[in-house]
Amino acid sequence: MAEHPLPPLRDVIKAHGLAARKSLGQHFLFDLNLTGRIARSAGDLSAGTTIEIGPGPGGLTRALLEAGARLVIAVERDDRAVLIQREIAEAYPGRLEVVAGDALAIDASTLGDAPRRIVANLPYNISTALLIGWLRQADAFESLTLMFQKEVVDRLAAAPGDSDYGRLSVITQWRCDVRPLFNIAREAFTPPPKVVSTVVHLVPRALPLAPVRMESLEKVTAAAFGQRRKMLRSSLKALGDSDALLEAASISPTVRAEELTVAEFCALAKALDARR
Repeated sequence: MAEHPLPPLRDVIKAHGLAARKSLGQHFLFDLNLTGRIARSAGDLSAGTTIEIGPGPGGLTRALLEAGARLVIAVERDDRAVLIQREIAEAYPGRLEVVAGDALAIDASTLGDAPRRIVANLPYNISTALLIGWLRQADAFESLTLMFQKEVVDRLAAAPGDSDYGRLSVITQWRCDVRPLFNIAREAFTPPPKVVSTVVHLVPRALPLAPVRMESLEKVTAAAFGQRRKMLRSSLKALGDSDALLEAASISPTVRAEELTVAEFCALAKALDARR
């Protein structure tokens, strides 16, 4: 428990003039029941390091600490929120470190001690870019418990044949087990975003679904889904001889991107690498 009580979040925001900035993709969550539910969804926090991105006024930060996190490292680029985080750190001596900076420029895999997990209400404007970066280093993390726009989580979890199935589905499922948890209504946030949010729990696989390079998987999925209405023999021409590539992967040239499984995309990526 905190050594001294912290004031209500709304009072903290008023005292620091922390109006949400659209340029930072900020939407603050004050509901303690919801922040507590997110923190509990991340599992056992008593070992290693819990990394939070964009903590803002600290509602989720407090919940993580109350849930027993041994150490929370909060990455925040808004100077106003950094000051608030430092006040929370005083209430939880030795359990909260504040890193002032841009999460896109910080290597989360080097923060704190393993096991590392990331728990965050992500700024919407950089959420996908952050996720792709973490997937490149998935071995460094025990889990990722993240809040995105619902449409992003729908893409992460989509199966072949679904309208939401695309590049993000393939790359994420290749590297992680994906488990959508619960939705959070617009009205729970200040200011309310235009969309519903969803919390998702990602657990990196001990081994990827196939031993291929992520760079190659990104290339074949970008080409295939870049022209998703076309047959693969057409959409993959940007990669060279598409018929030969498909033949090497044992895939029909007349199918479309949304029909392929993650394993079949991996076979394409492997065939692309073999060509080199």
